[in-house]
Amino acid sequence: MKRTVSALVLMFALALPVPASSTKECDRVENAGRVTHEIMDIPDDIPQSVIDKADCVVVLPSVVKAAFVFGASYGRGVMTCRGGADFRGPWGAPTMMALEGGSFGFQIGVQATDFVLLLMNERAASGILVSKVKLGGDASAAAGPVGRSASAETDATIRAEILSYSRARGLFAGVSLTGSTLRADNSANRSLYHKDISAQDIVLNGKIAPSPCAKQLLETLAKHSPKHT
Repeated sequence: MKRTVSALVLMFALALPVPASSTKECDRVENAGRVTHEIMDIPDDIPQSVIDKADCVVVLPSVVKAAFVFGASYGRGVMTCRGGADFRGPWGAPTMMALEGGSFGFQIGVQATDFVLLLMNERAASGILVSKVKLGGDASAAAGPVGRSASAETDATIRAEILSYSRARGLFAGVSLTGSTLRADNSANRSLYHKDISAQDIVLNGKIAPSPCAKQLLETLAKHSPKHT
């Protein structure tokens, strides 16, 4: 009898659906890992001297920008930072992020683009984790330099708190996201980590271990930029 009851309990448990939100968020993290891996393998990608100076990285796969007179962009992704108070430690657990923006103009079409944003100082990282940040307004932003031999010492790179890159139709380039807003997606964090936890506690305070979904993302960043310079 006990075996029959146990079997029935097991069958019932297996029949329960996996929460869709958790699966969806895990897919986003894994997709961010794939995008990071692919971009880091492009010959003329982010300069080594630039990514080695970054405190944090935001990866936004397949941001959709649809336009018909009024343009709007919408995307979801992740943000991970180097550990420790001085951002000199290993890359840590990611927080889910949201990118939103819009622009007027006579334009038409729909395009999905991968974005990578490098956060170059603590102010940029802390601001985004606490509230919605307008790129180019609340935080200075610029198109990042491209090419392994490019220097991080250009005027735009030195002044910018956030450097942004894009990949669309196979082409990789620095791109301006001025006017878009970036914020932590705490409801998605709840789905991914199965608990209420702030983006600050995830990224800056190390209060939770990385999700297994983040394996490729963290391994790729650790391989290509293991140390902050």
